[in-house]
This record gives sequence, C-alpha cells and structure tokens, in this order.
Amino acid sequence: MKHDVRIGDRLIGPDEPPFIIAELSGNHGQDLALAEQMVDEAARAGAHAIKLQTYTADSMTLDVDSDDFVIGEKDSLWAGEKLHTLYQKAATPYEWHETLFKRANDLGMLAFSSPFDCDAVDFLDSLHVPCFKIASFELTDLPLIAHAASKGKPLIMSTGMASLAEIEEAVTCAKEHGCDDIILLKCTSTYPADPSNTNLITIPNMREAFCCQVGLSDHTGGIGAAVASVVLGASVIEKHFVLNRHDGGVDAAFSLEPEELKVLVVETERAWKAIGRVQYGGSSAELASKQYRRSIYISKDVKKGDLLNSENMRIVRPAFGLPPKHWKEVVGKTATQDLPKGTALSWEHVAL
Repeated sequence: MKHDVRIGDRLIGPDEPPFIIAELSGNHGQDLALAEQMVDEAARAGAHAIKLQTYTADSMTLDVDSDDFVIGEKDSLWAGEKLHTLYQKAATPYEWHETLFKRANDLGMLAFSSPFDCDAVDFLDSLHVPCFKIASFELTDLPLIAHAASKGKPLIMSTGMASLAEIEEAVTCAKEHGCDDIILLKCTSTYPADPSNTNLITIPNMREAFCCQVGLSDHTGGIGAAVASVVLGASVIEKHFVLNRHDGGVDAAFSLEPEELKVLVVETERAWKAIGRVQYGGSSAELASKQYRRSIYISKDVKKGDLLNSENMRIVRPAFGLPPKHWKEVVGKTATQDLPKGTALSWEHVAL
C-alpha cells in the first residue's frame, strides 16, 4: 500500500497539493548574498522547500588530467569541462548550509540537500535536515543510500538512467537499513532534458511497482512537463532555480526564474485540484447552470385551442420549459389556455 510521507511539517501524498522543491544547485555562483537572495525569491514564489547539493570537488571526483575526467559529450552544457574544475565552480560551501537552511526555515520553507558521500550525510544530519535527497547519478551508490537510510529520515531518490532492477536495488537497500519513507522521482538525466525523452507515463507505473510516492525531477524548459506529471500522480516536483537565466549559472539554461516558479506552484496545485474523481451529471457547483440549457417556449402569442407549431414555439434558453426531447410530442397539439409570448411550455398547456 502506498503511504503518505511526512517531511518536517509537510505531508506528501495524493490528497495533498504537490510539494514544490526549488533546487539552488550551483546557480549561486559561490556568492553567498546571491544564494540568500535566491532563498528569499523561492519563498516569495511559494516554493515549499529549497534544496542544496553537499559535496566538494575532491569528494566528487579526482583531480586527474585524463580524458576519463573530462566531459566528452559535445551537446552537453559543460562539454570539454574538467570534472574537478566544474565541481569546484558549482559546489555550495559547507559553511553556508546552516545559514541558508535557517533562512529558508524562517521564511516558512523546508530545507535539505543532496549528500554525495557518507561524510556529507553526517554533516547534514548534524544540521537536522528533515530528509535526504539522493541524486540520479548516485542511485547506484548503495553504501551511500545505506548510510543515509540509517539516519531514520525520509529519502527522496531520483531515478534518472536507472533500470527497474537498479531502482529496486536502491529501494531494497534503503528499506533494509531502516528507511520506509521513500519518494522516487522520475528523472531524465540530460541537461536540459527534451520533453520527448521525459516519458511521464512511467510515473503511475513506478508508483505501482514500488508502492511509494512518486514525483518528478524536471530538467525540461518551462512548466508543461511538471504540470502534466501531477495529473499522472506526481506528488513532488523538483525544478532548478535561478534569479535570471541571462546572468548565467551552471544550471541556468534549464532553471526557472522566480516568476516562472510562482506560476509552477499555482498551476501544479490547479492541476492537482482538477483531477477530482470520476463523475457524470454535473457537480453541485454546476446545478445553477442547468437553467441555461434549452427548453420549449412560446415565441408568439397563442390562444386557447390554437395548434402548437414551429411558428409559435421555439427551443431556446433558459430551461424552465419542457425539455427539447419532447418537441415532436407537442407539435400539432392544441393549447389548453391562452399562452402569451415568453411562456415556458409545460404539459398542462398541451391537450394530449
């Protein structure tokens, strides 16, 4: 059975509005004042949480001059970049974490991070984060997942690139080490991601396969994919965030600006509210609108005994007369009384 997950004071599940995470990543450019402003703007936009990434260049990779450690994909945003250099530029200093977390909490948001090694897990745990986020590229790092799971906090795990078997290994590992509160995020690990590679229909399948809450870590442009994911059952949306794409930032090309993040919050909640339940016959809110359906009205003064026909009757709005389906039953019949123009025809007016 799929159960709701509580992260801090926030309940996450199908009966709750989507949980929106603003990922700061390295878009702060290692400028603390800019990072603080990003937190402020995320709160102003209505995000429910901010997320950091907790690593150093040395904890992520080796400082080695080898092709193995250079991004070789020509269509990558970071093509030709040495891994160690890229992570140096993108890292969020450890000494900022407490400051940014407190700022987010004071503004009513949750705050947590993605640890990329076991020391980072311990560091974040010492700051009392409400959960841990495992990045897509770390989903196969079972020792990392085991250590994070052992802290007794919920795990959010991105699944980009992962096979069904690899996701199962990660979920099993988390459960075996004490974590039953797991949220999986459908993710496409290209930056940016093309909507045609996003395959949102995987979300309900993943939810059923692993009996847990499922969301979307979205690297596409705009908010269309995120809004659509809610209709398919996504209870969490993670989007990278930047103050101004034109100012740059390691992830700026596929990050949302503040006004876009605000629209994301509004529209995903609107989509969630619109899902509803299977229903025919109109909602209670539509009852008053039924009067604006069509019905049969006298369109020209009729005297008692006159024949009722298309010359003196019409099917018009509103719906206080006989329904249109009775038209053939009343045409050619005689009026039982005088009927002035504008009379809503009823059976008592018709000699049957």
